Amino acid sequence: MHTAGKTPKVSARNITKKFGAFIASRNIDLDVQNGEFLTLLGPSGCGKSTLMRVIAGLETCDEGAVLIDGRDVTHEPPRRRGLGMVFQNYSLFPHMTVWENVAYGLKIQGLARPAISEQVDHMLELIRLPDIARRRPAELSGGQQQRVALARALATNPSLLMLDEPLGALDLKLRHQLQTELRRIHRETKVTFLFVTHDQGEALFLSDRIAVMREGRVEQIDTPEKIYRFPVNSYVADFIGDVSLIECFRDPANPTIARPANSDEKFPLVAPAPYETFQAVVRPENVRIATSGAQYIAATIDEVINEGSTTLLLLRLGAGTPLKARLIGQPAASVARGERLAVTIDPNVVLLPAVPS
Repeated sequence: MHTAGKTPKVSARNITKKFGAFIASRNIDLDVQNGEFLTLLGPSGCGKSTLMRVIAGLETCDEGAVLIDGRDVTHEPPRRRGLGMVFQNYSLFPHMTVWENVAYGLKIQGLARPAISEQVDHMLELIRLPDIARRRPAELSGGQQQRVALARALATNPSLLMLDEPLGALDLKLRHQLQTELRRIHRETKVTFLFVTHDQGEALFLSDRIAVMREGRVEQIDTPEKIYRFPVNSYVADFIGDVSLIECFRDPANPTIARPANSDEKFPLVAPAPYETFQAVVRPENVRIATSGAQYIAATIDEVINEGSTTLLLLRLGAGTPLKARLIGQPAASVARGERLAVTIDPNVVLLPAVPS
């Protein structure tokens, strides 16, 4: 997303937030561009929800500043920041109908009844639930409740919509359906979305950009493709998708050859390795069953995992180094535990500096 010269929708500057001796956010700098879908991704306790709550004004930061459209709102209450929020627990008013829930924020704003009716009807059309206006939350499924919560948050035309694990309570199939709905709604409304999740697949599917977090810091922020294909360190590589991190050293006779540690195996690289010792970031799709004449590595199948349309193989190289490979269009029954295979590794894999011992 090209944003040169544009004021970000949200800027978090040097945000530090402590809870007693625990530091939840450590000097975080983050820009959310106007109209983008940015996801804060990381494991529980990494500080992603805390950062969102600081931006929303639900928590005060110990250091730093929050700007919205270039305006410093660090010390302003949530109601003056022009934000909408959607949480995992929906937070719908149980005694109100769907129509009344969606209309609630508009009434607070003092809109006239005709304008409220028009906006509520528009929101229910947007979430594709125009026929449930008179129902109460208890009469709705979890997915319907979450879409109503989304409609209520969008009804007031917020400048930024913040979503904190909004799909976490839903079953897998419904989550996938709602993810598709979120993408459509973001595209149609053009509202800036700031999304929090621990689910890597969800982040890759939904986001324009992803900020991967660890222990109160942003490790990498980039497009899903670049986060997946070009991780900046082993933490990001290991957190995003299936991966094998293979400790290697550069062949002293040929710098375009990688040798896995404690092994007689080797595999070619597309360019000379920039480090004497390094980690090769090998995704399952980087591994292929060797064809005749290919330079191969001998591997043993430790486990065969049937994933439906694909088969994941957990392999072991001669020295015990683990390696994952994914077969596409080949049934799980075609391979077996203990079977020996010859595999090749894509020479374009990402190389990272070796982790200090």
